[in-house]
Amino acid sequence: MRSTLRMLVAVTSILTVLSPAIAGSASSARSGPADLATVEQYLYRTPISSFVAAAPSGDRWFDWSNDGCSAPLVGNTGRSFNFTAACKRHDFGYRNLKLLERRYGSGRTYWNATSRLRVDRQFLSDMRRHCTDRPWYDEPTCNSWALTFYGVVRIAGGP
Repeated sequence: MRSTLRMLVAVTSILTVLSPAIAGSASSARSGPADLATVEQYLYRTPISSFVAAAPSGDRWFDWSNDGCSAPLVGNTGRSFNFTAACKRHDFGYRNLKLLERRYGSGRTYWNATSRLRVDRQFLSDMRRHCTDRPWYDEPTCNSWALTFYGVVRIAGGP
């Protein structure tokens, strides 16, 4: 795990150094499909711990801001669950798919009901994965909260 994390930090550092040069050399180097592939890599194919480690130094073309599950204490009870990492990735998905829609979209290509459902399902998966790491006596409560959070984002998350 440490060697993987070191490799991720090294690659991220190199990409961070190179990204201004790449972006400055040709503005046409950015494209909707390429940016979508990057967002989907972070959302669906990057382990949550690697996502959280990459966020502070991530490509500034994307929106890495988050609101901590809409309120800092809502995402974490400290004992039965801590969904902070899952909330950060969920915010990344919503914000960046909407950003891609504004930059490249024509008719809800990037942000639509299907993409929203996919981000929300990843959110539930991240929360459930977190729950499996809790003590056995906290796991049922944690899973109940995960389903509650998922239900709320399905009702209130829009479009």
